[in-house]
Amino acid sequence: MSNAFFVTGTDTAVGKTLIARALLKLARDAGQDTLGLKPVSAGCELRGDILANDDAWKLMHESSCKPSYEAVNPVALKEAMAPHIAATREGRTLAVDSLVKHCRPLIDGADFTVIEGAGGWDVPLNQTESMADLAAALGCPVILVVGVRLGCLNHSLLTARAIREHGLELAGWVANRIDPHMPVAEENIAALKDRLPCPLLGTVPWQDDVSIAGVAASLDISQLMD
Repeated sequence: MSNAFFVTGTDTAVGKTLIARALLKLARDAGQDTLGLKPVSAGCELRGDILANDDAWKLMHESSCKPSYEAVNPVALKEAMAPHIAATREGRTLAVDSLVKHCRPLIDGADFTVIEGAGGWDVPLNQTESMADLAAALGCPVILVVGVRLGCLNHSLLTARAIREHGLELAGWVANRIDPHMPVAEENIAALKDRLPCPLLGTVPWQDDVSIAGVAASLDISQLMD
């Protein structure tokens, strides 16, 4: 049976890709066929003859399954901004239904899949749909990456509530220490442990030189595996 998880964050730049890559490594090391997907990216540059996003590229190379780049990241938008704005500026329209149809067979073909969102939980995709609607349509349990910095308590609790209001399971959360100078960080993490209705999969310490192996060593995915 395939395990698939939607990875979201409390904001942009909180380490979603880093955590997603570490999850893929752990599952791969456990003997799983793994796949990372980034259905929508905004902020791409030419790599050879394709427009590619660095985060999606890293997910692709962390996966044991090897689909094409276009399969991993079907919507690659050039400008680094909210996806619905970037798409409008390119004369494109994003739609949840087409993204789900693209992702579903890929998810079914792997033992362990992470689908990384763009930005935070409810980033718009078009006038009526958001990244949250994509997660809900896929129906996968959600992993919340918390960027541990000032404001993370409010951001985390609001995001967790929104995930549950979309009818989705919050499978776990990760505390990512993105601010090495944040005061009372441990107290903030403890407050979230008491309040978030899911297991803490790990606390990732601040690293000057980030390594996927080091991040993976801080995580425990045993509760995610069937």
